[in-house]
Amino acid sequence: MSVAEKILDQADHRPYPLPGGPWVLAMSWHELLFMHWPVPAEALRSLIPPALELDTFDGDAWLGVVPFRMSGVRPRFLPAVPPLSDFPELNLRTYVTAGGKPGIWFFSLDAHNPVAVRLARATFKLPYYDADISCRVQGEEVRYAGVRTHRNAPPAEFRGRYKPAGEAFGSRPGSLEHFLTERYCLYSADGRGRVRRGDIHHELWPLQRAEVETERLEMTAQIGVGLPDTEPLLHYAHRLDVVAWPPRRVEP
Repeated sequence: MSVAEKILDQADHRPYPLPGGPWVLAMSWHELLFMHWPVPAEALRSLIPPALELDTFDGDAWLGVVPFRMSGVRPRFLPAVPPLSDFPELNLRTYVTAGGKPGIWFFSLDAHNPVAVRLARATFKLPYYDADISCRVQGEEVRYAGVRTHRNAPPAEFRGRYKPAGEAFGSRPGSLEHFLTERYCLYSADGRGRVRRGDIHHELWPLQRAEVETERLEMTAQIGVGLPDTEPLLHYAHRLDVVAWPPRRVEP
């Protein structure tokens, strides 16, 4: 059984059925850190297309900064081609829903791969940016440094060290961890405000508590929102294999 077949064979944990049609892209995510902060919903509502509803938990919207490393990114029926298929990425995200399908809205995705940046911008209409990123693993500790280099783009930067702290666990439906991580689609919009949904699938996130030492964090000035003066909620995941489907128009 292939990795994709193994993933697709486990779908009972999804909040809605697998999408129809064949998947078109496979990848693996490694050494991923979730850093989340609650923010007032009104701070983000105007930044989200009207076709989408801002998703909240106990009245709060959430901003996530997510550094990680990708490997094996490849179209279906084609092999991965390192180094084009392997690169670190850094995201700024929040959570939205449409048509009963909760998903992710990316304010930005920085990647150390100019080819991937341009393909994702053209194909998925996602706000990808060129960046200089290093992701080094020493034992359990991940040393991460990313700074945006994209021409005429607002600045963004994260530098720090992080590591897992504790045993892996699966999030419980209804919990905050589940709300923040178990999302099986992403949303994007083109220049005319037309919204698309891109479905993904993976096994339940193998989450661990995490620790982080932040040296620099400048990710939210680009959207005009400040982070609260509180410690972030932290989770770590060592690896997750993923398949993705092509984006489809979300009808208003």
